[in-house]
Amino acid sequence: MTMTNTPKIDILSLSLEELEDEIIRLGEPKFRAKQIYSWITKGCFGSEMRNIPVALQNKLNEVFEFRLPKVNKKLSSQLDGTIKYLFELIDGECIESVFMKYEHGNTLCISSQVGCRMGCKFCASTLAGRVRNLEPSEMLGQIIAATKDTGERISNVVMMGIGEPLDNYDNTIKFLRLVSSENGLNIGLRHISLSTCGLVDKIDRLSKEHLPVTLSVSLHAYDNQVRSGIMPVNNKFPIELLLGACNRYFEETGRRISFEYTLIAGKNDTVEGAIALAKLLKKYIKGSCHVNLIPLNEVKETRLETSKNVNNFKNKLISLGINATVRRKLGSDINASCGQLRRQSKEETQ
Repeated sequence: MTMTNTPKIDILSLSLEELEDEIIRLGEPKFRAKQIYSWITKGCFGSEMRNIPVALQNKLNEVFEFRLPKVNKKLSSQLDGTIKYLFELIDGECIESVFMKYEHGNTLCISSQVGCRMGCKFCASTLAGRVRNLEPSEMLGQIIAATKDTGERISNVVMMGIGEPLDNYDNTIKFLRLVSSENGLNIGLRHISLSTCGLVDKIDRLSKEHLPVTLSVSLHAYDNQVRSGIMPVNNKFPIELLLGACNRYFEETGRRISFEYTLIAGKNDTVEGAIALAKLLKKYIKGSCHVNLIPLNEVKETRLETSKNVNNFKNKLISLGINATVRRKLGSDINASCGQLRRQSKEETQ
């Protein structure tokens, strides 16, 4: 088999150690790997790698594939500097990322899958199901591409974009190890939040990985009847099993759990619901936790409406000893919540 017929290696999904092995296999000195690794994690490949000999650049082009997403569409908020990206991948599929400015640094919300199969009723990302998983390089590439475009360092990452990260478990774990590598982007794991709709078996696996990320659990309800009505995953992993896994995660890692709770009018937003939620969390979570209340971003296909009881719900939780805040809404003038830009783009091309 000739070199040109061999499937190319996804270079950005390699660790430095794996790249060193490949470079040695090509008959090149090991030190070249560190030079190349420095370039690719800056978003440069081929002739852009100025200290790499042309002959080696050509060899790399034959052997490796560089999967850096390109900007298909970009919306910039005039209110707060938030930028919403529609990134196009190597196969033409699109995903979304959102760049957000905070006092403590710049945050990028990234996607982990093309589409999602979890079926949460309030979410635009899942309306057309899951197309495929993202490779580690395609998750890492969102950060690199946004950094190149903005010219600013990204110090925090939230895995809350399109897709369920733990439904793409192996690639997510590889991404976390790559993004936190001191030889690469060197973003500390304590500055990364991973959101899950509640895959209990995967939460237990994650707790054993020794990766001190913040686990953000999409709870969105205070009992199984309400949660199953808006989140099909609850039929397999009901609240009691989910909160048990969350408590084990805290005991194993010492990391405080953050619970995401989208307030939907007439579904889960009453004061009585807040009382039930506080009781539930106190029963199952022995360590500290935080409830991040999210006013629903309305999606026309779901016919669900934003609650008007957000502050009442928050105040009741706080009065009952539960740490609760309302998520700051960024990029309201560009509709910065996830899934809708990709869906709009697909509709325009059909």
